Amino acid sequence: MTKTIEAPPEGRRGIYAAVVPGSTAAGLLFGSLMATVLTATLSDAQMESWGWRLPFLLAAPLGLIGVYIRRKLEDSPVFKEMSQEDEVIKAPIFALFRDHWRTLVRATAAVLLNAVGFYVILTYMPTYLSQTAGMDPTVANITTTISLVTYIGFIFLTGHLSDRFGRKKILISASVLFTLFTVPAFMLLGMDNVLVVLLVQVLLGAMLTLNDGSLASFLAESFPTRVRYSGFAVSFNLGNAIFGGTAPAIATLLIATTSNAIAPGWYLMAAAIIALIAVALSPETSHKPLKD
Repeated sequence: MTKTIEAPPEGRRGIYAAVVPGSTAAGLLFGSLMATVLTATLSDAQMESWGWRLPFLLAAPLGLIGVYIRRKLEDSPVFKEMSQEDEVIKAPIFALFRDHWRTLVRATAAVLLNAVGFYVILTYMPTYLSQTAGMDPTVANITTTISLVTYIGFIFLTGHLSDRFGRKKILISASVLFTLFTVPAFMLLGMDNVLVVLLVQVLLGAMLTLNDGSLASFLAESFPTRVRYSGFAVSFNLGNAIFGGTAPAIATLLIATTSNAIAPGWYLMAAAIIALIAVALSPETSHKPLKD
């Protein structure tokens, strides 16, 4: 039996779309809990010998579940209707770059804060705290785990806020906050005070949810149905592949080359400024019907 993807009701798309980053963060939370348990119970030799294999063994069944769910999903009713009317574009990628390249450029630039912020704040942070700030690795994993829990709690609230106040206002607010407070936040992360570090991580995560809770809706609403999937996929994955996946390596490189412990903060601030410009140049779409 298959299940059709129903379009969320207008005015509720933001909170529905918040499931995307929320589920991703839930996966990170599980990984962070696993890392915390392993580092607290195994020696360095045990971790290097066989401990690092445990998360991969546990993740394999989850991957099979994901494949099963994806194979049982059907296209949305709007796309099915277009298929019946023979209005589906045979090569959406070419149409995307040919007819919607300006929107694609803005969308990809808007993704930068999510890409850099998500990887730096939610995945690279334990490494930064232990290797650069000198915190105990187990404590660093614990504070990151707590910040992930609060991130998941905030993400649905910010999705609702984007439904109420619009995508642009919430996304711009996130970019402004990161532009103003990222560098001071990284200064505080260097303090030898676990409570301060935890508070900073929670606040950075909450600021990031303003972006992440609105971004999926913003990207989906930016492209018409004929190229929506391609537009969302290309902009989101291109931004994350180039700037997100490389963010921990770039952060480490910046610290090594500048001898400045807060260099990742400057990199994150630069990403926020670029995202701010991109969103400011984009139209508001939250209270409009999805484009055909």
